[in-house]
Amino acid sequence: MMSNCRSQITHPALGSIDLGGGVRIDTPVILAPMSGVTDLPFRQTAKQLGAGMVVSEMIASWAMIRENRRTLDMAEIDGCGGVSAVQLAGCDPAAMADAARIAVDKGAHLIDINFGCPVKKVAVGQAAGSALMRDEVAARAILEATVKAVPVPVTLKMRMGWDHEHLNAPSLARIAEDVGIRMVTVHGRTRQQFYTGKADWDFIARVRDAVSIPLIANGDILTEDDAADALARSGANGVMIGRGCYGRPWLPAQVAHYLRHGTRLPDPSLERQKAILLDHYHGMLERFGSNAGVRLARKHVSWYSRGLPGSAEFRATVTRLPDAPAVIQLVHGFYDRLIEHGVTRNGAWQSDETMIAEAA
Repeated sequence: MMSNCRSQITHPALGSIDLGGGVRIDTPVILAPMSGVTDLPFRQTAKQLGAGMVVSEMIASWAMIRENRRTLDMAEIDGCGGVSAVQLAGCDPAAMADAARIAVDKGAHLIDINFGCPVKKVAVGQAAGSALMRDEVAARAILEATVKAVPVPVTLKMRMGWDHEHLNAPSLARIAEDVGIRMVTVHGRTRQQFYTGKADWDFIARVRDAVSIPLIANGDILTEDDAADALARSGANGVMIGRGCYGRPWLPAQVAHYLRHGTRLPDPSLERQKAILLDHYHGMLERFGSNAGVRLARKHVSWYSRGLPGSAEFRATVTRLPDAPAVIQLVHGFYDRLIEHGVTRNGAWQSDETMIAEAA
């Protein structure tokens, strides 16, 4: 039934988004901020392959103010052109304002405020993230203080609400627009859903009806068809892609091409995928050092192999290898055998639901 509906859906043309202050998102197909995933090497890889904008991992405002070295590293700008954003989380307006100033001083073109993180440590322990959807007075104070603190555009990412009895994203979006927020991204789930169930793109249309600022749809966008459906049902101006980019940093470019031209770009050849993986891997080693780089890159190397013949054994071996040369040798051997036999991965990614569940 879903595939029949997709053929009948029309979506608005994918245009650029002008946020003011000289900040323009030419291609609003955005890599979502994901803790432990969208570090600098991953953002650089996605940007180089065609992501219209990348956003840092969520950064705690208090850690930014204390100038924690790891936190400052997380906020480093990718340097690959276009728009780069730093996402901040916190519950104190003054701290959020100070952290935003520091991020802008480091080169951020845009500050994104997180009202969507559902994890207990943030939403309950720190009264930040999605917890702020429960207190619109506090939310307004944070948004207003951050907007006033910096000369660059400030945007907001949130969920539909805390739970299905409190779906206040439209009213919070109106508050955001009133205090000067330039764009809103809505993940079509509540905090209580975490990442279960299905993202409700139709609900996001209520936010579209509530405000005139640009709107981005987020949640469960794993394919070009998903992106088209999300735009059509939400009336959004663009899409933000998270888990769909695991092992596929080229997906945003494919989505943008499909939304603009109605035709599909094939996945890169396996030779090209191998080269992308190795470039990304070397970037992680350079960024984090050999020991930490090997450990942090394991999930990425595993995701790249998803859907390929023999990938389960490959992933199991990657997690056991202690050093970078061994991993690089394994990658060459795995991909070269598949390339020699003419294997492709087009369409294989969608079938590997186990890996998606594990990653979530």
